[in-house]
Amino acid sequence: MKVFELLILASILMLISSCADIRFGDAGLSKAPESSGATIDSLFSSIQDADKVLVAAYSYLPYCLPVDSDTKLGDNTLESLTDLQQSVRNHVSDGPRNLYYNGALNSTLSSQDAGNEAYRFGSENDYRAIRYGWIFIENAHRIPDITDEVRNRKIAEAKMCIAIAYSNMMRYVGGIPVLDHSIQVNEEMKFPRWTFSDTVDWIVDLIDSAVPYLPWKVDALEDGRMTRAGALGLKLRVLCFAASDTFNSDTPYHPQATEYQCYMNYDHGRWERAKDAADEFMKEWQENGYYDLVQPEEPTHMARRLAYRKGYYDRGMCETLISIRKGYDVGTHYRFVDYNARLYACPTLNWANMYPWEDGTDFPEDFDWKNPPKQPFFTPDGSGNPPGIPTRDPRLYENIAVPGDIYADGTVAPVHKNHPNYKPEGTGFRAMKYVLQDEDERSNRPVHWAYLRLPEVLLSAAEAYNEADGAPSAEAYGFVNRVRARVGLSPLPEGMDKMAFRKAVLKERALEFGYEEVRWFDLVRWGMKDDFTKTLYGLYSTGNEQNNPTEFTFEPFELPKRHWAIIWDSKWYLAPIPKVEIDKNYGMTQNPGW
Repeated sequence: MKVFELLILASILMLISSCADIRFGDAGLSKAPESSGATIDSLFSSIQDADKVLVAAYSYLPYCLPVDSDTKLGDNTLESLTDLQQSVRNHVSDGPRNLYYNGALNSTLSSQDAGNEAYRFGSENDYRAIRYGWIFIENAHRIPDITDEVRNRKIAEAKMCIAIAYSNMMRYVGGIPVLDHSIQVNEEMKFPRWTFSDTVDWIVDLIDSAVPYLPWKVDALEDGRMTRAGALGLKLRVLCFAASDTFNSDTPYHPQATEYQCYMNYDHGRWERAKDAADEFMKEWQENGYYDLVQPEEPTHMARRLAYRKGYYDRGMCETLISIRKGYDVGTHYRFVDYNARLYACPTLNWANMYPWEDGTDFPEDFDWKNPPKQPFFTPDGSGNPPGIPTRDPRLYENIAVPGDIYADGTVAPVHKNHPNYKPEGTGFRAMKYVLQDEDERSNRPVHWAYLRLPEVLLSAAEAYNEADGAPSAEAYGFVNRVRARVGLSPLPEGMDKMAFRKAVLKERALEFGYEEVRWFDLVRWGMKDDFTKTLYGLYSTGNEQNNPTEFTFEPFELPKRHWAIIWDSKWYLAPIPKVEIDKNYGMTQNPGW
């Protein structure tokens, strides 16, 4: 469905009815009104029914993992476009292999490929969230049975849904047509594209207008609703993205780039603005408390791994700032956790090599895999049973199924060559995050996607301080080291300059946020051409036995090169705008290179 087809005033109930499985805390919402006769007047005649319009906006917010109501890349994940993962899915709908790895992505895709992009402007859910947000805002005055305080808070929630949707579009395509009201059926469809600068400012202004009316945190009954902490965290994310090199430079990132895709000049004040946003969050955090990283119950590898898991997987955790829900139970994530589908998500050796040793020292770039001086994943514990004693950062094992670890069915992961279920199409690794090691762990464990977690705010604050000040301060080090300490890593080495610290922060983000849609946007906003074009590797491993190996031999191998590794073009930083959308002549224009 195209963007302005979504904007035609139709039955609100048709979209609201899809929200039946969206829950806030343990409280379900009252049933939607009967499909016959639902009107704006009836929907806003009580808080219960008006809230369904607001929840409709929530339900169309972006989701990282492929689910029935929100898929991308043909049921793949954004990590498959980065150096963290290689798609090995031999399927006609697989976006990474069929559109990106071979360079076939364009603005006039066939009906077979349309919709399998990472982002297809005009066919995503963002404008649905925006429309229902504005419908709520414009009609909230009709609700008779609430106080002004509650009314203003819910309007602020709607503004946040709109801000999230626009920030999602901005990160994929740059400047966009901004709709500041719900579109009516008889309205002239003329909505010119805004500049990148105006788009960023509008999103930030919208967030700022919501902040005073949002609570710092919510109770368990309303878990999942927007908070002031989430709003300030989103503001920091948007400003860091906009201030980064790709968009904040005297030299446009592409020869055809214009003010619609970037600022067209460098202004150090943009980093100072991001630092101010970080300070705003930190001041509120200091005054109001509550949020923190989930901490391990004891100083052991597994306890640290489980604390990290709770932080990203579980609802209601004190480190989740924005939580997005598409359903309640694990079946919502079936497309990702299904045993066969997991073969498609194959982390690279490059990603595995980013993870340091368990004490925090770097894993060596020249590690000798054929004659390892130290076991790269596990040291045998003497029991004769896997997995042994882990040797690396706990987050490695939570994100990636490595040779010798226990996998989702309680058996050793089928990633070594002599495993009975080994699939040679892969990279020698499988995804572990969101899959969990034991299927029983997923039972009765409500799912969500932590769209924004406290660790991202800490690392974004560290980045903003470093870029604004020209060197890392003690505060900037402290933000990063707090994230590292949760999983038992040593602090970053002192004495880094700005560039070295930037590199360390970006690496830490890759370690912390696998399958959370952070790495792609980091590669884009910093123009990390070298990481787009570098050689990617997998790892052959052979166990000392088939089913319960405790020792392995290893051999790295090269993965097939992607189109942009052979013929580089910075056009990949922003998505193409479908020609059919431009041809509607409401005001959207094409991105450079497409």
